[in-house]
Amino acid sequence: MEHHVYDDVGDGLTKSGAVAACTAMAVFYVAILYSPTLVLRLPQPTSFKSFTVRRFVCAVVSSIVSVVFCSLILPIRKWDASVLLGVYGIRLDHIWQALIYPVSLTSCMYMGTFVRNLFSVLEARNECLNIGENPSLFCKKILQRFINQAVSMASSISSWRNYFVAPLTEELVFRACMIPLLLCGGFSTYIVVFLCPTFFSLAHLNHLLEFYVREDYTFLQACSVVGFQLGYTVIFGAYASFLLIRTGHSSASLIAHIFCNFMGLPAMFSRRSGMVSVAFVVGMLGFLWLLFPLTNPLLYNNITENCKCWQRYCSWS
Repeated sequence: MEHHVYDDVGDGLTKSGAVAACTAMAVFYVAILYSPTLVLRLPQPTSFKSFTVRRFVCAVVSSIVSVVFCSLILPIRKWDASVLLGVYGIRLDHIWQALIYPVSLTSCMYMGTFVRNLFSVLEARNECLNIGENPSLFCKKILQRFINQAVSMASSISSWRNYFVAPLTEELVFRACMIPLLLCGGFSTYIVVFLCPTFFSLAHLNHLLEFYVREDYTFLQACSVVGFQLGYTVIFGAYASFLLIRTGHSSASLIAHIFCNFMGLPAMFSRRSGMVSVAFVVGMLGFLWLLFPLTNPLLYNNITENCKCWQRYCSWS
C-alpha cells in the first residue's frame, strides 16, 4: 500500500485474498435471501409485504456480517469506533458536501428527463388553460399531486426497498466493505473502480432464476432482461465506486444510488420534442466536465500531512 494510506491500517492482505473475500460477500448477500426457505425451512410468505420484509431482514443481516467479516480480515492496527467507521467511509465531517455535490453531478445525466417532465407539465397547463381553468387552481393540483405521491411512497414497501434498504445495504457491502479490501489488497484505484462492479453484478444474477421461474419468462427473455440489468449495474457500480474512492464518503455513493433508483434510466429522446435529446447530450457533456472538479478530494477532506481518508484519494490527480 502507498504511503498515503491511513496510518491505522497496515499491510497483510493479498490480491487473491481480497478477491476471495469480496466474492464470498457477494455470494453470501444473495444466498441469505433464500436461506429462510431453503435452510430454515420456513413457509413461503403469503403476501408481497411479508416477502419483502423478510428480504429486508436478510439484507440487513448480510450487511452486518460483511462489516464484521471485513473488519476482521483488514489489517487494522488501531481499533476504535472512529477508525473503523472511517475505514468504511462513514463520516460526519463535510457531510453536506458529500450529499449535495454528488446529487448535483448525477442530476446532469438526467437533463433529458427534466426537460421531458417540464414539457409534460407545460402541456397539462395548456390543456387546463384551453378549458378555462384558473392557473392558480392548476398549481394547486400539481402541489396536491406531489404531496399524494410523497405520501404514497412513504407508505409503500416497494419504495422502502428501492430508496432505503437496497441502497443502504448494497453500498455497505459492495462499496464500503469491498473497496477497502481491494485497495488494501494492492489493487490500484483505477482497477478497483472497474473491478468492484463485477461483484455488484454477480449479486444480481439471481434475477435470472427469478425471471425464468417465477415470472414465467422464456430463458432468452430472462437472459435479455438480466443482461441489460447487469450492464446498467456495471456502469452505475463503477460510478459509485469512483465517488467513494474520490470523496472518502460512503454517503456520496449512497445518495447517488438513491437518486438514480428514484429517477430510473435517463431519458435520451422523446417523440414529442428533439429538445429532450439535446438536453441529454448537454447534460452528459456537463457531467463529464464536472466529474473530477465536483469529486475533488479537497472538497470533502481536510488535507494534512497524514491523510484522513484511507482510500488513497491523495493518489488521484
